[in-house]
Amino acid sequence: MGIRPVTCVVLAVVLAVSGAGPAQAGGRQLLYYNHAWGTLDRATADAVAHSPYVRDFADFEVRTTTGADGKTWTGRYLRGRETYLEIFGNGDVPGSDGEPGSAGLGLSTEHDGDIEKLKTRLRGAGAHPIDFLQTRDFGDGRPVPWFDSVYLAETYQRFGAWAMEYRDEYLNDPRGKVGPAKFPGDVTRERYMPDEYRNRLMRDVTFVHLAITAADMTHTLPLLRAGGFSLRTEGRTVVATCGGTTLRIDEAPVERIGLKRAEFELNRPVDLHVERLGTSTLVVGPGKHAVWTF
Repeated sequence: MGIRPVTCVVLAVVLAVSGAGPAQAGGRQLLYYNHAWGTLDRATADAVAHSPYVRDFADFEVRTTTGADGKTWTGRYLRGRETYLEIFGNGDVPGSDGEPGSAGLGLSTEHDGDIEKLKTRLRGAGAHPIDFLQTRDFGDGRPVPWFDSVYLAETYQRFGAWAMEYRDEYLNDPRGKVGPAKFPGDVTRERYMPDEYRNRLMRDVTFVHLAITAADMTHTLPLLRAGGFSLRTEGRTVVATCGGTTLRIDEAPVERIGLKRAEFELNRPVDLHVERLGTSTLVVGPGKHAVWTF
């Protein structure tokens, strides 16, 4: 993980020189892909929740969480070593987030304090970061600070991206089942995520394809740039690299938005398997690769 910022800076210089697209903001990498979520139709979400194969494929959990202000959501989580994918069904999240086609993207820091550096970069680029503290209630009615987050829009149409940094109060709470720090200020995804992925096929999310509105795109790109992603524009599509997971984000009309595709690295090579989950299809193998289209 330590060499990623150097690799990304080199790629950014290559892109800038070649004219392939705008390079990342100056300085080291601050943000990495943490997870993406998408709201699907009820039949597909239920098929995911009840699939025996999905439980073999990934470290899988269906969980209802209570966050800040008592807001609750029910997600289906496919977890890897550092990254995960979260699936909602129609109505599993309050408001428009619970409507099919809605989606989100969480980008997290690896070192305590980097979210403050991110806000400095954002302000230097003319953006206005908005702070939000997310909490988690483990069931005793006493919310625990979970992560600090930064948004660039008070409201969005159907897609929201945010930066996040895990809080010590959560990382040190035994109910969170988080591993010990490997270095001072360790707020890494690897520390946060459980190790159960070792007993499943899915190792990590390597690629995510999202379609979002033009308005939501304007609030997303500055966050990616400030976080250290390299962005390449191809018509109405932006490809973001250097965040550990490649992101393809299409600008689309509202009737065509949503989570479109996810790709995964596997722990070991497997033969081809096709799993149909509602209107989606998960193709696993052959080899150490899987693709889920929605």
